[in-house]
Amino acid sequence: MKTLLQSYADYNRWANSLLLDAVAALPPDVQEAQHISSFASLSQTALHLLDAESIWWQRLKLAEKIVRPSEGFSGDFRAVADALRKQDRTWLDWLSETSEKMLQHEFIYYNSKKEPCKNAVWQMLLHLFNHSTFHRGQLITLLRQSGVTKLPETDYLAWCRKKG
Repeated sequence: MKTLLQSYADYNRWANSLLLDAVAALPPDVQEAQHISSFASLSQTALHLLDAESIWWQRLKLAEKIVRPSEGFSGDFRAVADALRKQDRTWLDWLSETSEKMLQHEFIYYNSKKEPCKNAVWQMLLHLFNHSTFHRGQLITLLRQSGVTKLPETDYLAWCRKKG
C-alpha cells in the first residue's frame, strides 16, 4: 500500500506542477478571469486545491482548529502555486517516513459540516489524490476556455512513462 500511495503522491505533485506552470505562464487577468465552474477562476481553483490538501494535512495531524489557506488570502497566483508545491512536497516527505501500520490507522476528524467522521489514513490519501485529479480536469477546461491550446498531459500513465 505504501508504495502505491507514494506513487500517487509523486504523480499528484508532478501533475499539479504541470498545471501550475501552465497557469503561471498566463497574464494575471487571465488567471483571475471569471468562468462558470465549481470555482470561478483558474486562481480560485488552484486555491481550492491548496485548501483541500492543507485541510487534510491538518486533520491528519489532529489540529484543534483547521485553518483554510484561502481565509484572508491576499496573495497572487504565484503565492498559491508556491504554497501548493510545498504542501505536495510535505505529503511526499511524510509518506517516505510513515509505516504501513500508520496507513491502516483510523483517525477521527470533523468534516466541513462539523460531523465526526472516521477513516483509515490510506482511504483519506486516495480521496485526496482523486479530489486533486478531479479539479485538475476543471483547470484543463478553464485553460481551454481561456484560449490556451497547448495543454500539458497530466494522465497517470504519462507520469509513469516519464518515470521510466
